[in-house]
Amino acid sequence: MIEASLRLERTDFSLSVDFLAPGAGITALFGPSGCGKTTVLRATAGLARAHGRVALGGEVWQDDANGIFVPTHMRSIGYVVQDSALFPHMSVRRNLEYGLRRSAERDRHRRVDLDALVALLGIAHLLERRPSTLSGGERQRVAIARALAPAPRLLLMDEPLAALDAERKAEILPYLEKLHGHLETPVLYVSHSIDEVARLADEVLLMRDGRIEAGGKVADMLSRTDLSTGARGDASVVIDAEVVDHDPHYGLSRIRWPGGELWIGEIDAPPGKPVRVRIMARDVSIARERPRQSSVINILPAVIEQVREERSTMLLRLALGGKSAMAGDPAVGEVARLLARITRRSFDALGLAIGDRIHAQIKGVALMRGMESTR
Repeated sequence: MIEASLRLERTDFSLSVDFLAPGAGITALFGPSGCGKTTVLRATAGLARAHGRVALGGEVWQDDANGIFVPTHMRSIGYVVQDSALFPHMSVRRNLEYGLRRSAERDRHRRVDLDALVALLGIAHLLERRPSTLSGGERQRVAIARALAPAPRLLLMDEPLAALDAERKAEILPYLEKLHGHLETPVLYVSHSIDEVARLADEVLLMRDGRIEAGGKVADMLSRTDLSTGARGDASVVIDAEVVDHDPHYGLSRIRWPGGELWIGEIDAPPGKPVRVRIMARDVSIARERPRQSSVINILPAVIEQVREERSTMLLRLALGGKSAMAGDPAVGEVARLLARITRRSFDALGLAIGDRIHAQIKGVALMRGMESTR
């Protein structure tokens, strides 16, 4: 586990956070600019001197109560920032070799296979080039490889895509997904982009005004109506599923998770492949009875679990499958959830209330992990 308890006071800002993050996968620090995400990352690295404790597994990097503070260069971390920060006078190969030299003596046995890492990030053809000749996406891929070359115990990524345009982001995201699937190194990933969090993260620490508002699995955090994410116009949920089969005649693929299934635009993936989809609250409508004739092909039974009142709309959290785990039925098991944003007028006209069984009509599904988004 990654453990942090940090306090910092400045004239115009205060930080007070306590969290435990898994020792595997990607944990996103998500929130608006200025909420303290980067400060947490820098304090974890030892670059910003906050008061408290930082530990990774059994290794304590900071414990002010016991006079422990391990300097940054002795912490087994990799650090990737917005600007790739590559050495401009060195080739890509020499930048990577520099990363290898940073490996602490005790960690040399953990060093990754550099050739495999180069192949994974698709940079073999760039090895003899200088950073100035690379695109923004290529530079970031090299920067990630350099950070991972010494096999750090923790990878810190501070908005690594923020300086890239949409085309370069689309170029690098599949490589980040490959890393997610192949590396055991845990990642703390700072972002203010809900798209990146929905696509990459396993866990989310939602930050606001120097505090952690909530934390947990990405599917749980994004589906809550009581958090700041619910107030966003792009409020959405993610569902992790697997491919079932394909319908080439209509250009569709069927995916399934325990308790439900969806049709999405046809994808080039074999049955059994894990996929992640994102469904926007604005793309979900509500029906009291299942429509007999509708152009919407994804219509799922659900139960209204939560309602958030807004100025002219209502945000509903729905438990899919017609059962709600909130009801306390142990037979329900893990429940996938949707958000639906409808008008107050529609909410009142349908006489909706928490606990009602309804049908959710899903007008749009975006495939997130592993392929380009589809509608």
